[in-house]
Formats: sequence, structure tokens, C-alpha cells
Amino acid sequence: MLAWAGGELRAFETLYARHRSRLYSFLLRQLRDAALADEMFQDVWQRVIAARAGWQPDAAFTTWLFRIAHNRLNDHWRAARHRPPAPGDADERVARMSDTRTPETQLSEFEQRRRLQLAMEQLPDEQREVLQLRLEQELSLEEIAQITGVGRETVKSRLRYAMDKLRAGLSE
Repeated sequence: MLAWAGGELRAFETLYARHRSRLYSFLLRQLRDAALADEMFQDVWQRVIAARAGWQPDAAFTTWLFRIAHNRLNDHWRAARHRPPAPGDADERVARMSDTRTPETQLSEFEQRRRLQLAMEQLPDEQREVLQLRLEQELSLEEIAQITGVGRETVKSRLRYAMDKLRAGLSE
């Protein structure tokens, strides 16, 4: 980020390539609407571009990027006052993901992912968000605390409650 802020255009390409997939996946899972996720994805990157000149390395770039996404999602939910249902073609999207494994393996993994997805959808928003940031984005508790604006212990508590609920939901 510092290199890009200093004028190296290639540095932005590296940043974008490194973080685009994780950011888009996070937004899509939160929004459950590809068109809205696309729009918000572009908005987050526009905010990164706009903040280029004033960026300070107070936190890791990933933490900063996901904090922007978190804030943008909060703005969206405040404006919408509801979470839309999962898209009707969510299962088809997952099934279309390319993979070199056997169809049997894919089906088994798909079924497991679907059960986990359904269990995660039952979690409260705050618990689901910290769980996704921890497991899918592999962020530290401190990074998640910075992104969500809550204390480290609150993040730990939300993760613990989320995992307990997932275990209970998946064991049924």
C-alpha cells in the first residue's frame, strides 16, 4: 500500500490480486446477492483508491480493507433495515465452482458445506461475522476487533458462542 501511495501503479495490481477474492467472498456471504456484492465490492475498492494519499500503516492492510467493508455493510444494513433472503440460485453457484476432484467427493463436500451454511445462517449477525472473519479470512482476534469495533474479549466470546451453536446445529 505504501508503494502504491508512493506512485507505483503495479503495487495496486498486487494489492488487488492478493485481496479481491477474499473480500468478494466475504461480501457475497454477508449480502447473499451477487449484484449487491459486486456493487459493494466496487465501492470498497473505490474507497481504498480515494484514501490512497492519506493512508497510514496503523494496521495491516487486510485489517484496514475489511474494516472498510465492515463499515460499508453496516451502512447498507442501516439503510435497508433487513437482510435479504439467500439467492434462489445459491446452491447452483456453489455447484458450478470448478474442482478437479471426483463427483462423489464434490457431492459429499457440497452437502457438508450446505449443512454448515444453513447452520451459520441461524447465527446472530455479530456471531456470523466474527466467525467468517476468523475462519474464512484467517484474521487474528485483534484484527477482527479492529474491524468490528469491539474488544478482543467480545470477539472471543462471540466466536465461542458461534462455535457452540454450530456444533449443536450440526450434531442434530
